[in-house]
Amino acid sequence: MKFKFEKKYLYWGLTGFLALAGAILFYYILFHRSNFMGGIGKFITIAMPIIDGFVLAYLFTPILNMLEKKLIKPLCVKAGLSMTPKVKSRIRAGSILATLVIVLLVVYELFALIIPEVVRSVQSIIFQFPIYVNNLSNWALLLLKDNPDLEATVDALINQYSTKVMEYVNTNLLPHINEVLKTVSLSVIGVFKALWNLVIGFIISIYLLGSKEKFAGQAKKIVYAVFDRNAGNELVSNFRFIHSTFIGFIGGKIIDSIIIGIICFVCTSIIGTPYSILVSVIIGVTNVIPFFGPWIGGIPSALLVLMVDPKQALYFGILIIFIQQFDGNILGPKILGDSTGLSSFWVIFSITIFGGLFGVLGMIVGVPIFAVFYAGVKSLVNRYLQKKNLPTDLGPYMTVGRIEESMAFTEYVPPVKKKSSGKQQETKKTADSENKSQKS
Repeated sequence: MKFKFEKKYLYWGLTGFLALAGAILFYYILFHRSNFMGGIGKFITIAMPIIDGFVLAYLFTPILNMLEKKLIKPLCVKAGLSMTPKVKSRIRAGSILATLVIVLLVVYELFALIIPEVVRSVQSIIFQFPIYVNNLSNWALLLLKDNPDLEATVDALINQYSTKVMEYVNTNLLPHINEVLKTVSLSVIGVFKALWNLVIGFIISIYLLGSKEKFAGQAKKIVYAVFDRNAGNELVSNFRFIHSTFIGFIGGKIIDSIIIGIICFVCTSIIGTPYSILVSVIIGVTNVIPFFGPWIGGIPSALLVLMVDPKQALYFGILIIFIQQFDGNILGPKILGDSTGLSSFWVIFSITIFGGLFGVLGMIVGVPIFAVFYAGVKSLVNRYLQKKNLPTDLGPYMTVGRIEESMAFTEYVPPVKKKSSGKQQETKKTADSENKSQKS
C-alpha cells in the first residue's frame, strides 16, 4: 500500500511540537526563574550598544525628518535637481550630518553652560558644608528657644539618632569599607562602560537613520508574510499608534522639562536663591518623570537651600509650587495635549508599578507603555461590544442596572426600606418587653 503524505499531519506534528516546547519553556521559567532572568540580563548587557543605537536613532528621527522634508529636500527641488536615487542618498546623508551637528552643538552648549556652574556649586557645598550645618543648627535653636518642651524633644531625638548613626558607622560601615570601595570602583567602571556603549550606539544610530525606510519595509514584509492581510493591516496600524504615543509623550516631556528648567533659573535668579543653576538643573531633569518628578527634585533642592538660607528656602518652596501648578495646568497640557489619553489615576498607577519594577527608567516610560496597553484593552472591549450591538460610549454604563432583551438600558434604583407603622412599632416593643420579663 502506497503511503500518501498529507499536509495536515505536518501541521498536527508542528502544533504538538510547539505545544510541548511551550510547556517546557513555561516550566523552566516557573521553576528556574533566576537562571532565566540572569540569561536575559546577560543578553541585554551584550546587546546594550545596539539598544542604545536604536534608542538614539528613534529620538533623532523627528529631527531628521523635519530637516529632510522641510528644509533640504525643498531646497534641492528649488535648485532644479531631479530626485534620482543618487540625489536622494545624498540628501539623506546631508540630513543625517545636519541632525548630528545640531544635536552635538545643543549638548555641547548645555554642558558648557551648566556643568562648570554645577561643579562650582558642588565644590562650594562641600567646602562650606560645616558652615551650612552650623547656620542650620543656629536657626533651629532660635526657633526652639521659646518652646522648651519642643527643644527637649528635638534634643533627645538628635542624641538618640546620633548614637545610632555612630553605632552603624562603627559596626557596619567601617568593617566593610573594602566592600564599599569595591562597589564604588565597580560603579565607576560601569559608568565608563555605559559611556563606551553610548559611543558605539551613536555610530550604530547613523547606519539605522541611513536605512530606516528599508528596515521598516523589511519589518512590514515579515508581518504580511506571517499574518493575513486584515491582521497585518491592524498590526501595522497598532505600531503606528505606539510610535505616535511614544514620540509625542517623550518628545513633548523633554521640551516641557527644558522650559520648566529655564523658568526656574530665571525666577530663582530674580529672588536670589542660592545655587540657582544647580537647583534649576535638578528641577528640569526630574520634571521628565511625570507626576512625582517635581517632588523628587523639589524636596532635595529645598533642603539644599535651607542649609544656606532658611528664608530663601521658604521662597523657593512657594516658587516651586507655583511653577509646578503652571506646568500641570497650562504648559504641560499645551505641549503634550492628550498624547496618552490616561486619567490622573492611571498615570499614578503606571508610574508606581513601572517605577517599582524598572526604577527611574520605568517611571519615565511607564506612562506611554501603559497608555498603549490601555488603548489596546479599550479597543478590544469596544470590538466585543459592537459584535453584541451594544454602545461603546461610557456614559450609558455609568448608571445602568441591567440591559433588557430589547437592548434598552435600565438605570439602577436602590431599594427603599419600608417604614413600619406606629402600631407595628408598639406591638414590637410590647413583645420585646414580654420576652425580657420571661427571661428575668
